[in-house]
Amino acid sequence: MKLKDEQWEKLEPMLRGKEGDAGARGRDNRLFIDAVLWISGSRRLWRDLPLRFGKWNTAYMRFMRWNQSNLWHRLAENIKDDPRLQAAFDNIVDYGDEWTLRIKQRASRRVSREAYDAAAKQASVEAAPAGDDSTLHWLSLVNQTLPPG
Repeated sequence: MKLKDEQWEKLEPMLRGKEGDAGARGRDNRLFIDAVLWISGSRRLWRDLPLRFGKWNTAYMRFMRWNQSNLWHRLAENIKDDPRLQAAFDNIVDYGDEWTLRIKQRASRRVSREAYDAAAKQASVEAAPAGDDSTLHWLSLVNQTLPPG
């Protein structure tokens, strides 16, 4: 979906990064919204974003910042008078929620993996013979396998 001019006029005052806002100014909010509509509609990878929308990683980072601040949810709540735009933003909200869930799952898996690695390392330290005992152990094994004489 590409925004129509009348949809953009409703949406523009609600967006961040416009002239007069505190902080950084968005280069082209309309192009960014079109990029997010393309991504959320196609469910493609961010790196597949066509060049006409700008750098994919810039758009992704901006999308994530807006997602973390719940801006997509607030925008979807404020555009109920346009069913087509509402449906598109509901799709963006769903997409953002899916990304948030993926990030939480990855973090949880990382913590679990780190805990497992720490436990495995501790178990290997506890199972290893201490100091000189390991050398004596290996020597006894070598002596057992050598033929007499």
